[in-house]
Amino acid sequence: MDKIYDVIIIGAGPAGITAGVYAARKGMDLIVLTGDIGGQAAWSGDIENYTGYQFVTGSELTAKFEEHMKKYSIPVKEQEEVTGIDKDGNFFAVSTLKGKYKARTVIVSSGKRSRELNVPGEEEFKNKGLTYCATCDGPLFSGKDVAIIGGGNSALDAALQLIKIAGKIFIINIEPELKGDAIMREKVLKSDKVTVLNKTRITAILGEAFVKSIKVKKDEEEKEISVQGIFVEIGLIPNSGFTGLLDKNKQGEIEVNCANETSVPGIFAAGDVTNVPEKQIIVAAGEGAKAALGAFKYISKSREGG
Repeated sequence: MDKIYDVIIIGAGPAGITAGVYAARKGMDLIVLTGDIGGQAAWSGDIENYTGYQFVTGSELTAKFEEHMKKYSIPVKEQEEVTGIDKDGNFFAVSTLKGKYKARTVIVSSGKRSRELNVPGEEEFKNKGLTYCATCDGPLFSGKDVAIIGGGNSALDAALQLIKIAGKIFIINIEPELKGDAIMREKVLKSDKVTVLNKTRITAILGEAFVKSIKVKKDEEEKEISVQGIFVEIGLIPNSGFTGLLDKNKQGEIEVNCANETSVPGIFAAGDVTNVPEKQIIVAAGEGAKAALGAFKYISKSREGG
């Protein structure tokens, strides 16, 4: 007979890791299935708003998360892409590209992925000057002129990282003004490396073997800007395509109540993949804790027959 876990946690970002720690502390038999460890947190640069850390980098915080999981010997299967969740009698079957797992409950904490530009040249120049992760690829652009596409916290975070590395930095923002945290905006706008182009959109990416320039348009005026790197920071799409059983909103986010319950009893969800409004590391961690406690209570009631 197949092993039946108490809970399968999908994703190992702040929500999934915290859910794992809480589930382990409750003595639940669990497994974590994930593409990587850290999720969006691992891609962040300087983090100054996670309680207990006046300053920590995304990679440092991710290392602390992973260390915490190891303390409880939580089994983690990396590079295990989940493809579906189905009901299997009183249990749930979670399918991946490598196999199938069975559990009494499931916590979906699969996070989000970068939204693409959908402009000419994007596919051609991926990993050839165009990237979706300043933390991962910023050091490759030392001294080079770059463009950041976006105007929210993600774009500001990328700018703060690149100010230390790159040459000129052009922020291409489709909105009338930059959004995001006031402190981050202030730091970015102080730099003489940064030029902000508001009410402007990118229309094409140009180059040969690598990126050489971008075309941008403001009102009816189009111009070309010479850059050797492009960082796309225009938002995220929830990784919820495998959750056909669950109700989702128009953005594809899994709908949850304040107890992290989804539309299917026994399946919980937490973090950026849900419709919880604030997409912050500390919020995701708290939601993961709630989801694990909810899964524990669900199993306890099932075993009591009530």
